[in-house]
Amino acid sequence: MSNQKLMGLMQDDFPLNLHHLRRRMISCHPDAQVATLTEQGVVRARFGEISQRVDRLARVLAQLGVERGDRVGTFAWNNQRHFELYMAVPCYGAVLHTLNIRLFAEQLTYIVAHAQDEVIFVDDSLVPILEQLASSLPGVRHYIVMGDGEMGSLPNALRYEELMEQAGAGSFDYPEIDEREAAALCYTSGTTGNPKGVLYSHRSISLHSTATLMTDALALSKNDRALVVVPMFHANAWGIPHGAALAGADLVMPDRFLQAEPLAKLITSERPTVLGCVPTIFADLLRYADEHPELDLSSLSNCACGGSAVPKQLMRDFEERHKVRIFQAWGMTETSPVATYARPPQDSQHDERYWQTRAKQGKPLPWVELRIAGTSGEEMPWDGQSTGEIEVRGPWIAARYYNDESGEEKFHDGWLRTGDIASVDEQGFVQITDRAKDVIKSGGEWISSVELENEVMSHPDVIEAAVIAKPDERWAERPLCCVVVREGADVSAEDLLEHLRGRVAKWWLPDEFAFVKEVPKTSVGKFDKKVLRGRLQEGSLEGRVTVN
Repeated sequence: MSNQKLMGLMQDDFPLNLHHLRRRMISCHPDAQVATLTEQGVVRARFGEISQRVDRLARVLAQLGVERGDRVGTFAWNNQRHFELYMAVPCYGAVLHTLNIRLFAEQLTYIVAHAQDEVIFVDDSLVPILEQLASSLPGVRHYIVMGDGEMGSLPNALRYEELMEQAGAGSFDYPEIDEREAAALCYTSGTTGNPKGVLYSHRSISLHSTATLMTDALALSKNDRALVVVPMFHANAWGIPHGAALAGADLVMPDRFLQAEPLAKLITSERPTVLGCVPTIFADLLRYADEHPELDLSSLSNCACGGSAVPKQLMRDFEERHKVRIFQAWGMTETSPVATYARPPQDSQHDERYWQTRAKQGKPLPWVELRIAGTSGEEMPWDGQSTGEIEVRGPWIAARYYNDESGEEKFHDGWLRTGDIASVDEQGFVQITDRAKDVIKSGGEWISSVELENEVMSHPDVIEAAVIAKPDERWAERPLCCVVVREGADVSAEDLLEHLRGRVAKWWLPDEFAFVKEVPKTSVGKFDKKVLRGRLQEGSLEGRVTVN
């Protein structure tokens, strides 16, 4: 048979779009549920009910005058209504634009104007923030307030539930959508310059959602209950809501109750099996669980942790003391976001080699191609020793920023330059050693701030540690370690130095420690070393102690 006759025997024109996820919620998983924590307790709704509300919401969008391709903003916590918007807006043919509620006012104003949002859905608890910005957002025609709280002085404000009631019941006639149409828009946190927009297509979200179901990735299934702590305004909450819709997994939404106490109690009562969040929240949760042994977190057999490197000791303490298993994931807004996952072989013995593997960021997911570029752009070998900048490409990796040419240098020849410095071993496990902007170059050699931080945080009395470079006349740069110690602990700089001896190379040992009350965080919970470097430069960094 000729090649021509062999072509087209499969339905390769079947669109990979979010209609498939929406239909599966109704046809295959109507009894899966979304449980949202509120001040009055946990509120539950099944996928079958939510699908009906998604139809209502699509009619609301039409009544609001939203047109195909329009950006629809959300300013919301992780809850059922936000999940309804996740499904309704893209299936309607518009673009879901999740606004980061923790950005500065100037950044939010820029993002709303850049995206040209005309309608913003806002949780009632967040109305006061938008009230202060409304006069700077003349392009927004309507604010839709979700909840029964005050609408304040928001102009042209309407209530979500009232609109839903007026929309009436019945199915909605959704448009056909090409898989390459935009479905969602997320912006980077803007640590340098203005935040950059990343458009996710229906195809990229569909493929990424499928990847979350893979055994070597998050392994979501209909038997799981996923507690979504990573914000839904940050890179599609790592794809967990979309993956749950595809697999039929239950979703547990914490809304604004993200402190260790409500989270620990929610885990004990709702028994989630999957959790996604950043290391700082896991660290808070571990301390609270240690102090309250009556709480049972052991249902968490598969936790994804990312945003920054996860201390090996944190994973060991959780597993050994609370039977909670944490696996590292790596990605960024530009990678939709998950690109690697660190699931060890099933037959691994829990020896030191096993934990060394667990401390890595994992293997590239299927369809993600990864390489390490040296200082001259040459491709480095996968030998576990050679380091360089991670570059990635794949069907859910961004090709450019949305209407912004200022970041074009990050994209070349179909590859994304990530800014992360790493090595890759012979088995394909990625070990990130630093961000390119955070690596410390001392005497012509690199010191990994990430590895140094992890070793400092393995000290039982250290809560947080962030290492930055300080100028040095002889060596160009030397490491300065900013440390938060446990309340009531008596820990000196000499104690920490002694703890590090034998764990890192002698020339890596910090010349100085700064004992701080808290390490500043970015809007998505990462250590904000830019703030620490600024304090060092202006001479306002607290608690500095020089060691020999």
